[in-house]
Amino acid sequence: MLELNIKSKSEKDTIKLGYDFAKELKLGDVVALYGELGAGKTEFIKGLCHALNVEQMVTSPTFTIMNSYIGRLNHRELSIYHVDLYRIKNVSELDEIGFDECIHSKNDIILIEWAEKAGNRLCKFDYTVRFELDDDNENIRLISIKSTVN
Repeated sequence: MLELNIKSKSEKDTIKLGYDFAKELKLGDVVALYGELGAGKTEFIKGLCHALNVEQMVTSPTFTIMNSYIGRLNHRELSIYHVDLYRIKNVSELDEIGFDECIHSKNDIILIEWAEKAGNRLCKFDYTVRFELDDDNENIRLISIKSTVN
């Protein structure tokens, strides 16, 4: 069972942590990300996508809700779904983006920012990644990664 607590001192550190974490992932994994606006969730995902050989520009899908990238894992092409629920006001809005089908895919990797907004619709996820801002230094992020399965 994976459990890490890391202090990121820069955007570059957060990207590297995402890159390193990508080695833990397998097809079908769902990663739930939690943290305030600007805490580093998207930077972490940029590093993760870089490790999975995504050639597209990785950006926060705040307005589109979901981005899809093509990557490679163990020499196999896969889709990586990057979901940002920041603007979701009602859980029923998840129907419009095909959320349930997305999170149950066994051949892709799903990354969900603001996962708490999915309510009971996110009943299965494999990892939680929590980002906290440091009260004393605006550049420091406290990042915890925990697997939810054995």
